[in-house]
Amino acid sequence: MQGLDIPDAAISGIDILVSEVGPRDGLQSVSQIMPTETKKAWINAEAAAGVREIEVGSFVPASILPQLADTAEIVAHALTIPGLTVAVLVPNMRGAVAAIEAGAHKITLPLSVSETHSLRNLRRTHDQVLAEAKEIAGLIATLPAERRPHFEGSLSTAFGCTLEGPIPDAQIARLAEGLMAAGCDEVGISDTTGYADPAAVKRLIALLHGVVGVQALTGIHLHNTRGLGLANALAALDCGLTTLDSSLGGLGGCPFAPGASGNIVTEDLVFMLEAMGLRTGIDIDRLTAVRDILCRAMPGEPLYGFIPDAGLPLGFNTAGARRIKEAS
Repeated sequence: MQGLDIPDAAISGIDILVSEVGPRDGLQSVSQIMPTETKKAWINAEAAAGVREIEVGSFVPASILPQLADTAEIVAHALTIPGLTVAVLVPNMRGAVAAIEAGAHKITLPLSVSETHSLRNLRRTHDQVLAEAKEIAGLIATLPAERRPHFEGSLSTAFGCTLEGPIPDAQIARLAEGLMAAGCDEVGISDTTGYADPAAVKRLIALLHGVVGVQALTGIHLHNTRGLGLANALAALDCGLTTLDSSLGGLGGCPFAPGASGNIVTEDLVFMLEAMGLRTGIDIDRLTAVRDILCRAMPGEPLYGFIPDAGLPLGFNTAGARRIKEAS
């Protein structure tokens, strides 16, 4: 990923970066509060399985999301893991300051293209969020180069909003341009409500690539609310995107968007990519075993995924999958 302050070797040989968002997006939607030491064990285990980027939390007030009150401690721990890109979400300038002080490699500021959702989620209008993005970018610019986090502006509810419905293309394009003009390193697309379909994914990526450029849009955050998560991921790959967000066991959603349940299951996504001959650097068996940590910590919390239940096909291995692709 461009601009990340991590060793180049950490992502060498990787075709697709699978960014794990469970410790943030997953846990914020779960009523149970996972103990800090368990979060650390989860992150350790995923990194050991080969996951190279993890969104470990969000710097939001504990009164709003008590599940993420220990984010600073979690960031400090994650920074001790060699080669791991430590990502966090920040809702505003105060959160960005905290993230920078903690040393996060990557910070994401969500800007909902639905202003109704923005007011519900961040209590800010579009103009206020863009102004805050400019402040954050200005702060980052004052830092020594080695301390500057990669700054992403995420276009939330990009495929539609449970509160407003469809969002006009012109509004999405204007906000994407606004984020880049404010000083973001890139923009991302988020299907917060699970409204996307493959055709819509391709159309929106083409629109935004035309507005901000191919290099400024490389990642997408998809939900599996209506069963189209992996199909949408495949559509994004076809358009050249190289970073896909997902959550272990499909945990997650948005507590401020009614009905927005279910991230893409990391285990199933990694299997699809490896089966296609694409390299993620992730060991599927070791990744699937991480679910045991979640099951013990949150008894009764449903986890999803086909690969954990069905297992891998007989004879499947990542090297074999690549050889099949090369032979074809």
